[in-house]
Amino acid sequence: MVAGLLAVPAAAQSAGGESPATAAVSAPAVESRQLLNRYCITCHNERLETAGLNLEAFDVAHVSDGAETWEKVIQKLRTATMPPSNRPQPPPSERLAMIEWLETSLDAAAAASPNPGRTETLRRLNRTEYQNAIRDLLALDVDATSLLLPDESGHGFDNVTVGNLAPALLDRYISAARKISRLAVGAGATSLEAEVIRVPPDTTQEAHVPGLPLGTRGGVLVTHTFAHDGDYDIQVRLARNRTGNIGGLRDPRPHEMEVLLDRRPIAAFTIQRPEDRDDALLDSNLTVRVPVTAGPHELGVTFVRDAGSLLETERQPLQSHFNETRHPRQTPAIYQVTITGPYDPRGVGDTPSRERLFVCRPAGPDDEEPCAREILGTLMRRAYRRPVTADDLAGPLDFYRTARAGGDFDAGIERALAAVLINPEFLFRVELDPADAEPGEAYPISDLELASRLSFFLWSSIPDDELLDAAIRGELRRPDELERQTRRMLADPRSYNLATNFAGQWLQLRNLAALSPNTRLYPDFDDNLRQAFREETERFFDSVVRDGGAVADLLDADYTFLNERLAKHYGIPSVYGTRMRRVELGEDSRRGGLLRHGSILSVTSYATRTSPVIRGVWVLSNVFGAPPPPPLPNVPALEENEVAANLPMRERLAAHRANPVCANCHRTIDPVGFALENFDALGRWRDHEGDTASIDVSGGLPGVGDFDGIEGLETGLLSRPDLFAGTITEKLLTFALGRGVEHYDQPAVRRILRETEPEGYRLSSLIVGIVKSVPFQMRRAS
Repeated sequence: MVAGLLAVPAAAQSAGGESPATAAVSAPAVESRQLLNRYCITCHNERLETAGLNLEAFDVAHVSDGAETWEKVIQKLRTATMPPSNRPQPPPSERLAMIEWLETSLDAAAAASPNPGRTETLRRLNRTEYQNAIRDLLALDVDATSLLLPDESGHGFDNVTVGNLAPALLDRYISAARKISRLAVGAGATSLEAEVIRVPPDTTQEAHVPGLPLGTRGGVLVTHTFAHDGDYDIQVRLARNRTGNIGGLRDPRPHEMEVLLDRRPIAAFTIQRPEDRDDALLDSNLTVRVPVTAGPHELGVTFVRDAGSLLETERQPLQSHFNETRHPRQTPAIYQVTITGPYDPRGVGDTPSRERLFVCRPAGPDDEEPCAREILGTLMRRAYRRPVTADDLAGPLDFYRTARAGGDFDAGIERALAAVLINPEFLFRVELDPADAEPGEAYPISDLELASRLSFFLWSSIPDDELLDAAIRGELRRPDELERQTRRMLADPRSYNLATNFAGQWLQLRNLAALSPNTRLYPDFDDNLRQAFREETERFFDSVVRDGGAVADLLDADYTFLNERLAKHYGIPSVYGTRMRRVELGEDSRRGGLLRHGSILSVTSYATRTSPVIRGVWVLSNVFGAPPPPPLPNVPALEENEVAANLPMRERLAAHRANPVCANCHRTIDPVGFALENFDALGRWRDHEGDTASIDVSGGLPGVGDFDGIEGLETGLLSRPDLFAGTITEKLLTFALGRGVEHYDQPAVRRILRETEPEGYRLSSLIVGIVKSVPFQMRRAS
């Protein structure tokens, strides 16, 4: 198996520089040195050392001795970012010959002496992984953002810097374990608890909410887990404006509000403006007490929709209504729902969590401890991602016995469950070096470690029973079994995690939560549009993975996902309702691939305007694979108040390109961003910028040339699919390993690209290639 991982093409096997083929490769080495002398040494010599690089000191005949530097050279040559565009360029054939020589030499050296890199020995579950693990372990949905502290980001992902456990975070894990065990088991104390569900204040509540009955509008729908059978108070508060008045009571007509549990009405209230217009106490009595069984239930609060019509005129009203200053509400809206209980608790029935947890039930007192041992053994096997021993069971069983002595069987299981959830074997992913491993030695990780890597890569969660069983049998490492398991897991709904978690961070969709455009310039923005932006891109990415699409389909697609709100924002007709659905686009459509999505166009803009610089950096870093260096610390930012606001963006940014310190990078960055200027700061199409004439959207890419607009940019990027595929592969590898991609990982990246090139770099094949790669299946000893 290891030999298969390390195989390289025949060309690479004969080009190692240290082999009998030295005479055959001396000519390419000489030619490479001549190319360096003509085009690179002028700046990167011993005297100047531009960017801290002196290429005179490196031996082209022994490339592996300077692998880290040569990998940087390859990246610059492949993306044509070096030599700079204002310097003489080598002929394409010579550039390609040198790239092939360097890559072949480095790949051969890597095959002879593999370096898979080293992941952290202990890696804590982050918030997403913890939430998903609880879902799969206990059939219980929790909100980890309210239970745990935020995770730091490293290399663009929040599963990288997770090697430590601060005391404050440990306290959160302990309190989370106690709460989760109470929800899952439902035993023990039944004191009153309250949970508040708030609707984002900038949510427009004039349309139907998916999941609520047809004929209703606005409100909120949540799935809430009730810990016990009993009576619960459900209290509703209405949204108020800045003056403290309830919004939307513009006339004396009544508004019917309904409270629903599992889609069945349990209460109805009439909301009507008081005659004296004093609504201070209007929502003080919107409370209903209702009996509820333990377990998850759908709770909805909504309004009966009034019949209405809107004249179809060319000038349409704004879609957003959420405050009285610029977006006045037309009707009342929900601010928050509070659930308090249980009153008169009556035990707990069969919930999904209990069915998942209680794999047996004791028939009598003598059966209790054997049954507890079976329950905990099954639980811990899944939670610890490995077979458990008698020593593993000893600690949780002690907790069980202590709680059982003062309560019943369920109370003992609840206490033992809490102990399991705060055990380092659950909270941390552990990868230990073999006892006989030499320092620096590359070794294959165990099947169990491989199972955890695979499940946390694709699902951000624990392995399921089928994957764990294969690892325990020692079959997972077989290439056919590993690929079968990978494709099975990709087909599972849980792999939507790649869209929400991986793509959400790679494409910076998480930044949408903080998106707050200027309300005067962009009055038609609300949380409804924010969520539609996010869901469009997540569903689109997921569809490419599931449908076997290629990376090029991410940029060039004839479909997208829309609801009525987003379709109106884009100017696409004949899409109605709040349900997000796939919509086929015409040939002349201005929508399709990622670069046309409102999500990406908005998170790469400022609150008041577009930013060709941010957009250019985003494309170069996340698509083209040529991230520009960060700005120098002594370079001042562009002063907005020193540039006329009515000038076109191209002229406003001319100051950067005129500054010699800035010009080198901005000659590459700005043309990419200018090509996207037909889209405003919220991704709407525009042909003019303010009062100016038509927008100049001419741009260019290194090694591609000049082009116009979004079509030209997409065509230029698609002319180099290997660069986009390589960028995605590196991002996926970072997410899969929980560490940054280093120079010694590049041979593995190139092998993945070689193997997936014949079928056009299918996204699912790139994922399978990563799972089969040396960095994913091996580890370097410390």
